[in-house]
Amino acid sequence: MRLGEVLVAHNFVTVGAVEAALARQRGATVIPPYDHAGVIAGAGTAAAELIEHTGALDSLFVCLGGGGLLSGSALSAKALLPACKVYGVEPEAGNDGQRSLQQGSIVRIDVPRTLADGAQTQSLGRLTFEIIRRDVTDIFTASDAELVECMRFFATRMKILVEPTGCLSFAAARALGVAGRLAGQRVGIIVSGGNVDAARLAGLFS
Repeated sequence: MRLGEVLVAHNFVTVGAVEAALARQRGATVIPPYDHAGVIAGAGTAAAELIEHTGALDSLFVCLGGGGLLSGSALSAKALLPACKVYGVEPEAGNDGQRSLQQGSIVRIDVPRTLADGAQTQSLGRLTFEIIRRDVTDIFTASDAELVECMRFFATRMKILVEPTGCLSFAAARALGVAGRLAGQRVGIIVSGGNVDAARLAGLFS
């Protein structure tokens, strides 16, 4: 099978099968996008750098798909700021992580329909779930409408381009802040991802 001959559906099972086939064909090693110790460790440097620059935090909000960024950030936060509460935020339409944390076991769902395409995962990974279950305080969700509003805020107020998935953490922190639940706290937010083109951005904002 050649890469040019492969038609990949928007389906993580299909993508995984294609990866495995190409790895066999080329003698390559497949590195999972999130459920891998090296990926988790690399993702954790984002929180480590944030804490290095900001100092003590009471709460840290992190985007959640398969859990690589959240679990890595949780490891960094707990090592550097043991009292800091770490929260994951995933799409409202794909709350498998929230359900997994509540049930104490990995919950698998259909591919969620959400603007946050970077978080259209069907389940947490085995490694990421164990870290999240131990070190994450809670998992919140954000609607697509909230994500678009946050994209607009970033673009107009902060002059930066953030994709829907990258807005997940801010969306939850913003909602909790408006509700007064973060009053008096020093809050850190991991904003991750700017993969959105101008045409799509204009369509969302219109």
